Amino acid sequence: MPPRQRPPSKPKAKAKTKPKTRKKKASRSKKSKTTLLSRLKKFLAIVIAGFFLLSIGLVWVYKYVNPPTTPLLFIRWVESDFDVKRPLLLGQWIVLENISSRLVRAVITSEDQRFEWHNGFDWAAVRRAIDANRKSKRLIGASTISMQTARNVFLWQNRDWFRKGLEAYFTFLIEMFWSKQRILEVYLNIIEWGDGVFGCRDAAEVHLKRAVEHLSPLESAWLTAILPNPRKWSQPAFDKRVRGRQQIILRRMRTTSLRFLKNK
Repeated sequence: MPPRQRPPSKPKAKAKTKPKTRKKKASRSKKSKTTLLSRLKKFLAIVIAGFFLLSIGLVWVYKYVNPPTTPLLFIRWVESDFDVKRPLLLGQWIVLENISSRLVRAVITSEDQRFEWHNGFDWAAVRRAIDANRKSKRLIGASTISMQTARNVFLWQNRDWFRKGLEAYFTFLIEMFWSKQRILEVYLNIIEWGDGVFGCRDAAEVHLKRAVEHLSPLESAWLTAILPNPRKWSQPAFDKRVRGRQQIILRRMRTTSLRFLKNK
């Protein structure tokens, strides 16, 4: 018998991609995206929580410890091309009780007459500033002593909304943790009072050759008059303008109360 011939083999069909494999790949992709998003959320939560803890902790520490320096000191140092003569630390700290009551009165008169009563924000002054700025090209600010203190101790000086938001936050914190006396003392010791001059002690010695404890009303009014632009207005070229402001401050000082300061 002739041998049986095997039937021709059918060509093998190409293996099709299984639907399950595709689903697995899509599931893995979704899981990786979810994991990345959750990690990002955790990172942001840690950063935000860290910022709040650090800022609150720093404000609490400065309630008892005098700030050794401020961001503005470093900014001025950088602007001067890292001049070694520029101060990077604040000078000798003067407690509020040893600062001339005349200077304290002049500063409150000029910078923040409602300092005793507001909670860091003078909303009436804010409304007046908004109305004035709508009518004039010359911008008018409404910063209280508390706001200026928060800005100078913790922040930079640029006028952007992000910085203003942080300024409001730190103002709220120092008003919550510090007393009015502490805010005023820190302000007088850290504020810029001329080119390379920071704090009332150095301001009195550099500009007037006087001790800050013994300033007269006239001298106190002059130091306060240059505060809006101390590096510029402390120069002889602006003497007339400063003298005009000095006289206005002197007249208004008579009605400024310091009852909230026990020893003033």
